Amino acid sequence: MAFNYDEYLRTEKIPTLWCWGCGDGVILKTFIRAIDKLGWKKDDVCVVSGIGCSGRFSSYVDFNTVHTTHGRTVAYATGIKLANPDKHVVCVAGDGDALAIGGNHTIHGCRRNIDITLIVVQNFIYGLTNSQTSPTTPRGFWTVSQKAGNIDPSFNACKLAEAAGASFVARETVNEPRKLEKVLIKAMEHKGFSFVEVVSNCHINMGRKNKMANAMATLDWIDSITLPKKKHDALSEEEKLNYLPTGILKEDNEAEEYCEMYEEIKKVHQGKRGKITQDDFKKKL
Repeated sequence: MAFNYDEYLRTEKIPTLWCWGCGDGVILKTFIRAIDKLGWKKDDVCVVSGIGCSGRFSSYVDFNTVHTTHGRTVAYATGIKLANPDKHVVCVAGDGDALAIGGNHTIHGCRRNIDITLIVVQNFIYGLTNSQTSPTTPRGFWTVSQKAGNIDPSFNACKLAEAAGASFVARETVNEPRKLEKVLIKAMEHKGFSFVEVVSNCHINMGRKNKMANAMATLDWIDSITLPKKKHDALSEEEKLNYLPTGILKEDNEAEEYCEMYEEIKKVHQGKRGKITQDDFKKKL
């Protein structure tokens, strides 16, 4: 029997406003299947999105949803999670939203290791606002803000998240929806900050302006620059520079989670326990 997506969608808003062939649709369907397999009640899930093509994500799903200002998804989600620690909070943001104007919020979400899942839709461009350079645009690519070719170095978003302290870090592509579904399930089950980069196609405002004529050509290019982690690990350091590894890149199930630490702080202020010291934590400076 066909999967009933309508149960999780605001069907009055369908069809979506996304371009035909956009990877956002693949991510939406994959996310819904992951939630269904987890068996979570819709009232126990909150989806937070910002501005950009990915910002429309929260409009289409029938959960608790918050459509926030540009770059503030993780900041809003942090407040939502601290106020509702028993709920499942998922952020969806583009690479510009999460790594440019929202970069500091992303870093500090990782650093705190608060129990939120951040899905970064990585399409190498500011798609909605017509092709400006984003923090992940490859060097040499045409953008409306660097028409001679992008000269900015690109962020490796997953390495940034790992270094900032996220306890779960993964990358997948829209070319592999079944693998992405499994990664999302693992990420949302994980207690702590889960950072999932999904490499996606913007064939309208990135692909066709860089000699990729259609969605399939852009997806083929994505396939050519990604490798499963096991194969990536076998490459020389020089060869690794040409590929992005996919799969689960970091999984630390021992790191302290921020909401649990916050509960201990509340006990201090309520006089139910003494001052928190460094000895209370597993990780020392």
